[in-house]
Amino acid sequence: MPRGPDPFTLEIIKDALVAIGDEMFVALQRTSKSPIIYEVLDYACGLTDARGQMLAQGQGVTGFLGTLGQAVAETRQKFGDQLRPGDIIITNDPYGGGGTHPSDVSLILPVFFRGRLVAFMVNKAHWTELGGKDPGSWTTDATEVYQEGLVFPCVKLFDRGRPLAGVLDLLAANVRLPDMTLGDLWAGVAALRVGERRFVELCAKFGAATVHAAIDYLLGHGERLTRLELRKLPKGVFEAEDMIDDDGIGHGPFPVRVRVTITDEEFVCDFTGTHAQVPGPINATRTGLMSSIRTIFKAVTGPQIPVNEGCFRAVRVICPPRTIFTAERPAPVSTYWETKAYAIDLVWKALANVLPDRLTGGHFLSVCGTIISGRHPDTGDLFILVEPQAGGWGAGAGKDGQSGLVCSGDGETYVIPVEVTEARHGVRVDQFAFNVDDGGAGQFRGGRGLIRDYRITAEEAFLTATFGRFKFPPWSVAGGRPGSPNFVKVLHQDGREVIFGKCARYRLTRGDVARLVTGSGGGWGDPARRDAARVAQDLRNEMITPDGVDTPGLRRYNGRQAMTERE
Repeated sequence: MPRGPDPFTLEIIKDALVAIGDEMFVALQRTSKSPIIYEVLDYACGLTDARGQMLAQGQGVTGFLGTLGQAVAETRQKFGDQLRPGDIIITNDPYGGGGTHPSDVSLILPVFFRGRLVAFMVNKAHWTELGGKDPGSWTTDATEVYQEGLVFPCVKLFDRGRPLAGVLDLLAANVRLPDMTLGDLWAGVAALRVGERRFVELCAKFGAATVHAAIDYLLGHGERLTRLELRKLPKGVFEAEDMIDDDGIGHGPFPVRVRVTITDEEFVCDFTGTHAQVPGPINATRTGLMSSIRTIFKAVTGPQIPVNEGCFRAVRVICPPRTIFTAERPAPVSTYWETKAYAIDLVWKALANVLPDRLTGGHFLSVCGTIISGRHPDTGDLFILVEPQAGGWGAGAGKDGQSGLVCSGDGETYVIPVEVTEARHGVRVDQFAFNVDDGGAGQFRGGRGLIRDYRITAEEAFLTATFGRFKFPPWSVAGGRPGSPNFVKVLHQDGREVIFGKCARYRLTRGDVARLVTGSGGGWGDPARRDAARVAQDLRNEMITPDGVDTPGLRRYNGRQAMTERE
């Protein structure tokens, strides 16, 4: 009976697969033309086996976890055995496998070794421009998916190594920044080819049979390690519910709920009872829901376990069709992340009290997506600033929350640096600071959000923003206080001030300031029990104000040091 690969070979192949995903990730970043990709890292790269099972995924957007494999599954279903070496497939259909919203575009390349299909390389990136009714493509007031940009329903981009000129011409003719969009496309292609080359080299070195045997072992190993962690979790049924602010066009709020059942063998999330899909563009699709549950499941079982398809064999998701989590065509999905993030947050909230060593209080949650577009004051060219914002995370048992981090769905991503923002776009950054509000008080304090002031230097610009948790702030744990809301404040030159959570194409003129404010995370524990030394440190570091102190042990503060005495 033939023996499988030895442990040393298995480890080498495992690390090689992870390295392939990482190398593709770097290749895409270094060749992209969009700041949302090369600065923010709003993309993900990965590889699957010939059956579409995820083997490894490069860092980037956590919210894409699982969507890459679904894109490959759709490709296999549509093309079957008709795929050939050199083919590349493009898909961004929100309602197909792997889809989220049209701006997130997946490219898939089948890998052949000695005439046999052995793997798929795949990446998914947020392209700055994909057409649609508004600059930047996503918007807060779309009422059907056809307004949100071009949709590619799993079609060939390359045929046997040759780009299909008709598809490229169609794309270039329907976007506002064709050079940038095509640049992002070619960056994705380059990354796929890097991955293909490395996987072929791996097969040539060890033999395809050995690589496939190692893959089967590693998938099983991922499952075994994850199930061991699953058995350590508290068993039972845990429930949570929350409210989503609105859909961007005047409807809402919308109730969402989950029932989590944990056994030794399964992790089941049932979203029955959640609100139906809505007229505005905050709808998410089933692929996004599945990705959300994978994200939180990984967090509570084994973040350190290498990610592959085997890790998620114990996960089961139940949700009726046509809900806000499982919308169907032609529902708009531009700002799907607002709802997708709630799926993570609901499970998080349901388990926070029983997993205090792994989960904190609620965080600012929203991507706080922002678009500012206009004509650059120096060149007259169209600029489109598209980016997320960072905010405050919740406190945990024994720790204060983290400040100024992107939301759970964004993972290993960043905000655009001030220097790049000012050089590339018609804005000036007047302020970039912590949001020192009174939210998230507790024995352990919620992390702080951020304030970012964009002063318009163009003659005219338009702001589109979606700051969820504007009406319903982050939740707290064990007697802590809720966090604070996210919001946008526009300060006009004539003295007017306008505050909102969502807007579409809000007109700004030179000198106006768009103040982007993200909230603090929820607190943990009774604020009266907070250690006075921590309060003093917060005051010295200007992370709280004297008016916000809620600790009996802190007697006075003279502006330079806190004098404390225990009661």
